[in-house]
Amino acid sequence: MKRLKKLGIIIASLILIGAGSIFAINYHVKAYANPYVKNINELPNADAILVLGAYVYPDGRVSDMLRDRLETSIEAYREEKAPKVIVSGDHGRQDYDEVNTMKQYLLNQNLKNENVFMDHAGFSTYESLYRAKEIFKINKLIIVTQDYHLSRAVYIARKMGIEAYGIAADKMSYGDMKKYKIREILARNKDFINANILKPRPTYLGDEIPITADGRLTNDK
Repeated sequence: MKRLKKLGIIIASLILIGAGSIFAINYHVKAYANPYVKNINELPNADAILVLGAYVYPDGRVSDMLRDRLETSIEAYREEKAPKVIVSGDHGRQDYDEVNTMKQYLLNQNLKNENVFMDHAGFSTYESLYRAKEIFKINKLIIVTQDYHLSRAVYIARKMGIEAYGIAADKMSYGDMKKYKIREILARNKDFINANILKPRPTYLGDEIPITADGRLTNDK
């Protein structure tokens, strides 16, 4: 019985230590990044605006979250916060294409074709930021996504050496966000490890296309 009790204490202690580490890392990521999250008037000028991808419906409509990200990027672009926009998302299959849908949305709002770049292999937040640095040669960046996601994106970018700022794209209620926020705590822990320790290469890299070039170089249609 004494052995079982001792084992139970050890297991409980390990669980508490693990949980404590998870919440400590979560707090660190948010505290590190939040000073760089700004409203549109506070944003400094940058090389580009990065719109992180979200769900696109089979009929080509953008989800509410993605529409709000795109609309926020249009506002920042029209305020001349950056001369170029990068849309980064999942285009890993022929039957699912976030980035061409995102670019077309921006073109429909009269953004110039040459000023909109597509990152076809932004399969995760980490990969989108890695590719922004290594493919598009970004030094200073404005990141657009919802508030719950923004601190992780800014944290990753800054740990990669990008002078990154964030703007939240929350223009409406998206329903019950509990599952997103819980999942985001775990994602912050994963990307804390990726950005500081493992530093994995993304699924794809490819040729450099500097943001100073023409966005039509990224077109595939």
